[in-house]
Amino acid sequence: MKKKKTDNYKGFEQGPIRPPSEANSLLIRLTRNCPWNNCTFCRVYKKRKFSLRSVENITRDIDFLQSYIQKIKEIVKPGGFVDNQVINSLYNDFDKKDRGAFNAAINWYASGMKSIFLQDANSLIMKPDDLVSVLEHIKKCFPEVDRITSYARSHTIARIKQDDLQRIADAGLNRIHVGMESGSDIVLKKIKKGADKATHIKAGLKVKQAGMELSEYVMPGLGGIDYSIEHALETASALNSINPDFIRIRTLAVTNGTVLAQEVKSGEFEKPNDAMMAKELRLLIESLDGIDSYIKSDHILNLFETINGKMPEDKEKMIGIIDRFFELEPEKRILYQVGRRMGFFRGPDDMDNSPHIERVKKACTLYGVTPENIDSVIDELMKRFV
Repeated sequence: MKKKKTDNYKGFEQGPIRPPSEANSLLIRLTRNCPWNNCTFCRVYKKRKFSLRSVENITRDIDFLQSYIQKIKEIVKPGGFVDNQVINSLYNDFDKKDRGAFNAAINWYASGMKSIFLQDANSLIMKPDDLVSVLEHIKKCFPEVDRITSYARSHTIARIKQDDLQRIADAGLNRIHVGMESGSDIVLKKIKKGADKATHIKAGLKVKQAGMELSEYVMPGLGGIDYSIEHALETASALNSINPDFIRIRTLAVTNGTVLAQEVKSGEFEKPNDAMMAKELRLLIESLDGIDSYIKSDHILNLFETINGKMPEDKEKMIGIIDRFFELEPEKRILYQVGRRMGFFRGPDDMDNSPHIERVKKACTLYGVTPENIDSVIDELMKRFV
């Protein structure tokens, strides 16, 4: 019988990213990089080869983490204080290649050990039996965990048998993050997403049927100026069909080194400015109907971080935040845009009696911000957060 091939274990691994909502989660790497890796707006995994980690090696990571957590628990009581000398002593007890696991363990312990995020870009591409095995081992080692989550592609989810998806959910995976980006087939084709609107809807409904929470990420601006309205309306239509638990806003930032950046340079893609994307977002929210999703604007890229609420009861409140931006005088609107990307404002109302106004004014003067160049200044500021 041919022996099953596994990758050589080279120590504990963690991938490069996780959703902002998983900031307090323990990161466990099941796959490396992205199996699709063709989206024109993304540069995270470019020039990196995708690979599956073996169940054996993933399990070794989990066992390392459990042993470190146990040692930490013996010294640090929940909510108790521990000085750096104790931490350094623990740290030095471990082999150099395993210190990443120790850092992950102690940070997770300090965060309450309630959630785990499975990396990298598409953990559900694993064979269902393998994924179930990993999940069962996680639950065995960390039975107190409330939430286990993962990124997944709609194309992958749509191809998984519903029975297998249910087994995965029953084994402990209870939230999926999907990058829908758009519901427009035109936009999805242009950005090479590898999924169409129908596939997004099919995948979303399958996740919901399995009883898992679903976070759908949408990207205002991704249709460019030409398809802004199409992008907003079709995305709202897809979301209305799915009724995800969470709709998460991720405003487009064009970063160097991406295909989209080349398209901007050649004139093939014209990026909407803040005002245009605010109108697009307003149209998207206005077009949501018949759903009870939570809308989350939990990223510095977004012009309005205060757009957070539940449909349909908070719909008008969220639209009102956008309208407040357009009620600002042009000079104050510029101050808000810059101050928002400097981290001083979360919403337009934060400008009222803000102690940071003068600092924002000085920054605008220092960098020569004017009504004519504000869009290019904002584009450069946004690149820092991608």
